[in-house]
Amino acid sequence: MFFLSWGRPSPQDQKACIHKSGTLNYDDKYKGATAKSLSSLKADEGLSKDGFLLNEARVLVGSGIETFEKGKSALKSWRHFGLNWAFVDPKTPVQQGVKFCVCVKELFPWLMMPLQVVYVNETGTAKKCAASFGFGSGTLHGHLLAGEERFSIEIDENNQVWYEILSFSKPAHILSFVGYPYVMLRQKYFASESAKAMLKHINSSKS
Repeated sequence: MFFLSWGRPSPQDQKACIHKSGTLNYDDKYKGATAKSLSSLKADEGLSKDGFLLNEARVLVGSGIETFEKGKSALKSWRHFGLNWAFVDPKTPVQQGVKFCVCVKELFPWLMMPLQVVYVNETGTAKKCAASFGFGSGTLHGHLLAGEERFSIEIDENNQVWYEILSFSKPAHILSFVGYPYVMLRQKYFASESAKAMLKHINSSKS
């Protein structure tokens, strides 16, 4: 089972996809795992044993509290998905338990891939110059992949602001099994384009 739309998916199309998607399509023991660091996930032998591959992108997007707050706002309003070929309904609340669709245009049809926010983490305060905000989403039945992805924004002790995407995934449908090298390339391309969208939002909203 997977979800296609020949035109840009409408809110009704996305609701129908979510209604049919059901529960998470990966082992519950890995739920929330992307809240950990990349090094922790690399050390988790269970992930690799179960066929999951890691993907990570970490990009410096600026410095200072203002940049951090704008990055945080961008994540909450899905600006990191502000692409011509991929989007999430910007009205989707970033709250634990919320289900949503990532809509991606592949050649002629659009793919609707259902996910659920499995956690939202916020640590520290920007005023103390070390803070982060992020959330992880798990794939639901009907998604071409099985796994989880985190988007986060962080300001470190040096006042630098980083945007990070961290995921683990494996094929969950015959199409993704056959075309998994292409899927991995698309993941890396999305990470690059998402970082550009984040930078564009931060720079365009500077006072």
